[in-house]
Amino acid sequence: MAAVKIGASRQVAIPKKIHDELHLRVGDYLEIELDNGKLVLTPKTLVDKHLGEQLSEALDDIRKGRVHGPFRSAGEVVKSLRRSAKKQRKS
Repeated sequence: MAAVKIGASRQVAIPKKIHDELHLRVGDYLEIELDNGKLVLTPKTLVDKHLGEQLSEALDDIRKGRVHGPFRSAGEVVKSLRRSAKKQRKS
């Protein structure tokens, strides 16, 4: 167990061993909670709102069966894309 000191502006330095084990980087976000008198820090990833919307659309496409694949090679992906583009041009 490591001890840390509260510094200027209430900052706390995370010990290197813990920092490295959690693969933290400068600028990462941590959620902080109080749990029975203990501080609990949990690494968090923030999702860009636009990215979240795109993910929601992608999941909707999957649910509605608007997907292609799986593919065994990059060549199969290219062939599928060309077929789709050809169909769209005809429409």
